[in-house]
Amino acid sequence: MDSGDTAWILASSALVLLMTPGLAFFYGGLVRAKNVITTMLQVVAVILIVSLQWVIIGYSLAFGPDFHGIVGGLQWFMMHGVGAAPDTDYAGTIPSMVFSIFQMMFAIITPALIVGGLAERVKFSAFLVFIVLWATFIYDPLAHWVWGAGGWLHKLGVLDFAGGTVVHISSGVAGLVAAIYLGRRAEHGSASIKAHSVPFVLLGTALLWFGWFGFNAGSALGANFLSAEAFLTTNTATAAAAVGWLIVERIRTGHCTLIGACAGAVAGLVAITPAAGFVTPGGSIILGLLGGVICYFASTFMKQKLGYDDALDAFGGHGIGGTWGALATGLFATTAVNSAGSNGLFAGNPHQLLLQLVGVAATWVFSGVGTFILLKVVDLMMGLRVTKEEEIMGLDVALHNESAYPESLAPGEMTKLFGDHTMPFSGGK
Repeated sequence: MDSGDTAWILASSALVLLMTPGLAFFYGGLVRAKNVITTMLQVVAVILIVSLQWVIIGYSLAFGPDFHGIVGGLQWFMMHGVGAAPDTDYAGTIPSMVFSIFQMMFAIITPALIVGGLAERVKFSAFLVFIVLWATFIYDPLAHWVWGAGGWLHKLGVLDFAGGTVVHISSGVAGLVAAIYLGRRAEHGSASIKAHSVPFVLLGTALLWFGWFGFNAGSALGANFLSAEAFLTTNTATAAAAVGWLIVERIRTGHCTLIGACAGAVAGLVAITPAAGFVTPGGSIILGLLGGVICYFASTFMKQKLGYDDALDAFGGHGIGGTWGALATGLFATTAVNSAGSNGLFAGNPHQLLLQLVGVAATWVFSGVGTFILLKVVDLMMGLRVTKEEEIMGLDVALHNESAYPESLAPGEMTKLFGDHTMPFSGGK
């Protein structure tokens, strides 16, 4: 064991955990004032639920002894046998328990991202049941496919440094399926659906960006040069994506917005995630810049044309951004950065791009079909969607008897305080 590596991964774990409360602020700022508590509580509830699920069964399913390349066995139920000894299949210089703690934080934030697709219209009780099922039957097997020793995509050679497929495509596609299954919000398309607090959005973005260094650089699983490389490419791609988003936003709407900058930054963080430890800083600039542009159009033009109500753009930001990042890994990856990886198309290996395409397709299908089945099951069991009256009243009061702001604050005064802002990825429209 290496004490420096152990300390860095423990610190990275804390950084990644901070991302989920950061996501609560990001999403909370984007919804209407009457749904702030509900949205933030949904995200926080995922931390509570998955923290328990991971210890009881999740880690064993994701990283336990392989069962036919599909899922881990149950030998590590309740963390039995997960202790001080390093597991050389995953990280040879840190205790296996430290590795499990680090991976738990990924398992937490992934289903929390789905909140963006179903925001402002789902029952809290049904949401909790859905999250338990999704973490168990979608996230854990998929993590084993890509990262588990013996996982079929891992053996195939699919590259995913920190979660482009496992985290972002899976949650983004799930968000899209949930948005389509639930249908549009009661007031969809009206002027009333606007982000209520841009400062919340910026705070959430800052916490996400800060925590993402643990997410990506920590995925080197050691305090080493690869970790530094991933740290640099993460920051570089994020800045490039925000610039790309703002350029397109300015051309299309005549304005650059703070929400646009935040949305572009998150798109860059998503896009670089699978590639962070495989590409050069120069490659990360191109990857990030294109990622910002692609996610802008996915979250504005494509969503408007297809008409689905992905409330906070879980799909446009994470599903599309993760897909681009996974495929871009097959373009820009080079063994000059990481000898344990592979060369991509631009380094003379077009086969890697094909492998990345297989990984993307498998994740899309598994998450999409699996999410639909789970939504249907929960809907039949207890119903998913709140009533129209509850939606219009606001879920904070209707479901939780709680308000984010003083009850005496009139709607007009709320507008004076928080301004009249558009949705996050809407490009000013």
